[in-house]
Amino acid sequence: MTGKVLIVEDDQAMAVALRDGFEYEGYSVQVARDGAAGLKLAAEKELDLIILDVMLPKMSGFDVCKHLRNIGNSTPIIMLTARGQEIDKVVGLKIGADDYVTKPFSFMELMARVEALLRRTHRQAETSEDFRFGDVAVNFKKFEVTKSGVTLEMSPREFNILRFFIEHRGEVITRDQLLDSVWGYGSFPLTRTVDMHIAKLRQKIEATPGDPKHIITVHRVGYKFVV
Repeated sequence: MTGKVLIVEDDQAMAVALRDGFEYEGYSVQVARDGAAGLKLAAEKELDLIILDVMLPKMSGFDVCKHLRNIGNSTPIIMLTARGQEIDKVVGLKIGADDYVTKPFSFMELMARVEALLRRTHRQAETSEDFRFGDVAVNFKKFEVTKSGVTLEMSPREFNILRFFIEHRGEVITRDQLLDSVWGYGSFPLTRTVDMHIAKLRQKIEATPGDPKHIITVHRVGYKFVV
């Protein structure tokens, strides 16, 4: 999986290493050395991915990310932070970053994150409006779920859990991932809250909730959504 990558990084050695690594992997790469230049390129170019350092001259990575999301730019963003502080992760994800990596990191780790993110983005594009599995049909635009043609009563949270499962189908999802993505960092529900919502969702979409075929429990880890 390759594409066009913008690297916004003021450290020359890091920028060169990242550029060479991505080019070796077959990506087309552009590099910006400060936040303002990065924002200009990101707003003008068709990109598949932005690697964005937090600490930048002229404009921070946070401000670049926030501005891009405010103008409707949905290009996937992975943020780089040298500080490793939890607050950086929280702030970055809240303003619209898709993932973050703490320096120092291995290029292999970064590429694993990149490939997972691009796969997820591709799936989101595929399921942008409608998705079907078994006798269930989901319309994301209308926030509507039907089973055998009958509309299901579904809470916003149940719908968002189902959306998250569909976007990550085939992957093992932990309860913490669901809590972070569906409930958000600002709330602190217990993991059993996730299990209760999963049970309700199974009652609605599974033919036999006690023997689910779509939302599968992965013992001691979480769940996996199978089409």
